[in-house]
Amino acid sequence: MGKGHDPGKHDPDKGGSEPSESEVLLFGGPLRYDMGWSQHQGAFLELNFRTMLRRLPSLLAVGFRLAWQADRRAARTVLASEIGRGLAQAVSLLAVNSVLARLLADGTVEDRLRDAVPALVAVAVVMMLAALLRAASTYATGRLEPRVERVATERYLECAAAVELSAIEDHTFHKLLDTAKWGAQSARRMIAYSARVVNALISLVAAAGVLTVLHPALLPLLITMTLPSAWSALTTARRRYESFHTWVQHSRAGQLLARLLAEPESAPEIRVHGVGPFLLRHYRAMSETAEAEQARLARLAARTGLIAAAWTGLATVATYATLGALLLAGAMALSVAATAVIAIRTGSASLNTLVLEVNALHEEALFVGDMQRLYAEAAERAIPAGGESLPAQPREIRLENVTFGYPGKTARPALSDVTLTVPLGKIVALVGENGSGKTTLVKLLAGLYAPDSGRILWDDVDAATADRQEIVERIAMVAQDFKRWPFTARVNVAVGRPSAPLTEERLASSVAEAGAQDVVADLPRGLDTLLAREFSGGHQLSGGQWQRLGIARAAYRRGQILIVDEPTAALDARAELEVFEKIRALAGTGQTVILITHRLASVRHADLVHVLDQGRLVESGTPEELLAGGGLYAELYALQAEQFATNTTDATNATNTASTASTASTAKVPVREVG
Repeated sequence: MGKGHDPGKHDPDKGGSEPSESEVLLFGGPLRYDMGWSQHQGAFLELNFRTMLRRLPSLLAVGFRLAWQADRRAARTVLASEIGRGLAQAVSLLAVNSVLARLLADGTVEDRLRDAVPALVAVAVVMMLAALLRAASTYATGRLEPRVERVATERYLECAAAVELSAIEDHTFHKLLDTAKWGAQSARRMIAYSARVVNALISLVAAAGVLTVLHPALLPLLITMTLPSAWSALTTARRRYESFHTWVQHSRAGQLLARLLAEPESAPEIRVHGVGPFLLRHYRAMSETAEAEQARLARLAARTGLIAAAWTGLATVATYATLGALLLAGAMALSVAATAVIAIRTGSASLNTLVLEVNALHEEALFVGDMQRLYAEAAERAIPAGGESLPAQPREIRLENVTFGYPGKTARPALSDVTLTVPLGKIVALVGENGSGKTTLVKLLAGLYAPDSGRILWDDVDAATADRQEIVERIAMVAQDFKRWPFTARVNVAVGRPSAPLTEERLASSVAEAGAQDVVADLPRGLDTLLAREFSGGHQLSGGQWQRLGIARAAYRRGQILIVDEPTAALDARAELEVFEKIRALAGTGQTVILITHRLASVRHADLVHVLDQGRLVESGTPEELLAGGGLYAELYALQAEQFATNTTDATNATNTASTASTASTAKVPVREVG
């Protein structure tokens, strides 16, 4: 780890390089982006003049459609302004030709100036009109861009929040989410690119039309002069685009190293273990590798530019030689030749702009296409709306032969042919070792997943045909890894039921039910304290304090069924006892409590315990019945009781109670982790 670095072998003219020592050591190999960007690389690199012209109408249609959806009035203003500017340029060229013709005509200077005044006035009026149109386009574009981005972002976020949980966890769909998130910014940029393309296209057509009117031989001269620079721009843009997609993950890795050096989470270990120089050394190595790639691009761009400049120089000489020949032959007036020079320069600039902007427009349209594909797929995988109503006061939830496996996993199902009952108004505990399927089961109960086979019944109503919103409305959940929202403590509690009126009475009672009064009292601003250290005035809670707020959030929701998954994982023994007393009190009010915990002594007050093992239900009964039965529950209970026998009298009594039933099994089975 202390060796020097090697930026990697790098071909002077070809993209890519051998992975540097830093890439191999820190990231296991070459860093190449393996997300949705790469699927567009080939499409963009195939863009040439012919395909550019063929795709231009569809690209402009996408940009206009986005603008129309966001703000119709502004979209009309931009389109009309850019068309008007292009036409004004054509009129201006003709007016300039008229001015030059009068100034170069026979007669006195006074007569020629007098004759040129109307044309000069026309040029001034057209220039003023063009300036007004530019201002109108700039203003309308400035209004459109943020609106387009907001509308696209809202639609993206709406799709992300409205699909099934299985879609979010599906690698393919999540990959589409990752690429489509760039679509909103691309949609915003498409507005300005589309406006510039329309302006450049009309200006080019106007210049070409004027040249054709002046003399038919001038139009080929325009194309001859502008093709080399257009080729150079297109080649350089494609090369940089390819490099970007090849190196974007390498760039992200360098940014990661920089962030690790400065973030609070890694600061203690950086200082204790002296990791700072190590990370800085590899940051420098990876930066030098990236710099070598940028130098390669600059070298190629310079070479391409020189070739294009040489071609353009030859074409320019040929153009002016042709103009001179036409003048000498008397086929063209001097004023026409002067106007032709202006038109050729204008057309050349417009064509260069057109090529560059179409390149950019095409690239952005690819990511807008990702976003539109997301819209379509999200609609297919959306949480269904409506359905059969649940019973107002159901007696039980019943699982019948339920099997469920996570997509993409070839191992055994998370749940296999599980049949059990959850009586409502009771405390029901789910216990078992890690990976037994407990958390998966409660997610199925909460409607987050649908079983692959079997049924989940609320009395006689199948959850598969029930109104999903009704199911989730009745559920409150405290997951082991519940979300710690970077908002105030007040919001972290009230987000349990954001649709309910935010009242101090409901907040206070929820905090009290969770035993979180001391947590709130210790906060600098009480419930109005920001719980995010990355913001000014933010405060940081301990794991146990967060867990109490999480329980308060569930209490605020006031769901008919409370699911608690390892609710005391971050609490000490005294706090753990208090939390379980609160949970039992909730059950005493008629609320159903489904409890997942690896501390089996805590479920002794449960009305019913279901024991899972490797995705199957192996035991069900009261704690007393399971202890007397001598099965897996009794075995695991005895193991925990032995562990804490020296600390608590209850554990000693529990060991004596369970020892007879579990001696045979504990003698044969090694100690297993319970969770």
